[in-house]
Amino acid sequence: MFKFMFCAVFFALSVVANAAPANFDSAKTIASRIYAPEKQEFYCGCAIRWQSGKGIPDLKTCGYQIRKNGPRANRIEWEHVMPAQQFGSPLACWKQGGREQCGKTDALFKQMEADLFNLKPAIGEVNGDRAHYRFAMLPAQAPQYGSCEVKVDFKSRLVEPRAEIRGDIARIHFYMADKYQIPLAKAQQQLFMAWHQQDPVDETERKLQQRIAQQMGHANDFVTGKKVWQLNYKASGFGLTKAKETALTAALVSGQVLGNKRSKLYHLSHCSGFNQVSERNQQWFESEQQALNAGFKRAGNCSAGSSVGAED
Repeated sequence: MFKFMFCAVFFALSVVANAAPANFDSAKTIASRIYAPEKQEFYCGCAIRWQSGKGIPDLKTCGYQIRKNGPRANRIEWEHVMPAQQFGSPLACWKQGGREQCGKTDALFKQMEADLFNLKPAIGEVNGDRAHYRFAMLPAQAPQYGSCEVKVDFKSRLVEPRAEIRGDIARIHFYMADKYQIPLAKAQQQLFMAWHQQDPVDETERKLQQRIAQQMGHANDFVTGKKVWQLNYKASGFGLTKAKETALTAALVSGQVLGNKRSKLYHLSHCSGFNQVSERNQQWFESEQQALNAGFKRAGNCSAGSSVGAED
């Protein structure tokens, strides 16, 4: 009986010890332990020395040359491979106050921000330069960091990673898109599918995935091979699709006004055009007067008591 109780308690404590991080701060602490055996930075392949949970890159080992920001170049930061803006901007909290607001108030955002599968140790300067730029191939772009092969096109807001990690980047995007129902543009899907083939899973990525899975409580099935991404893949997780529905429902209840930044027209919540404004053109207002003050006009097919008509 005692042995059974001891095993039960040990199992319960193990589950608690390996619980997925609740927020980004705790995720960074856990990630530093997970990545300690790797001893290599993500984007440039520089050696890392871990000291009290903080990473210090050895820039000489990878021929890194500081582009502009010396202090950030000499520290390791935790990079979201799928940027926070990509998974956060569709949320209502992002429209209210960006990442800071979402980090304070939105449970789904906190979960996505703290997902260990999406975090990689990166040289701070590269992390800062990458910002939220999308990944792409930049054949005409010259290297900017010495022998480090990552390229950043600041004008086009695009980043080309070194060949050795392109498949890793693809499989992280597949995981995030699947788990949280984050849409990937067709061109993104095609690029990542090609990278997945060109840079297949290796033993290092497989072992790292296992360590992260032990902490998160589930695997990245695009690394294990249980799932394979195909064009227009149907996501199986719970995430942004449901969050958008919830936000729309809340807007309907509160009587918020939705503006179209392209047409400069706004819609009332009872009009069908209210849920037909494309995401990139949405601008929310608390009242009609606020929309009018911002230079918007009510859509012609959306009268004060109307419930028919639509405007794209």
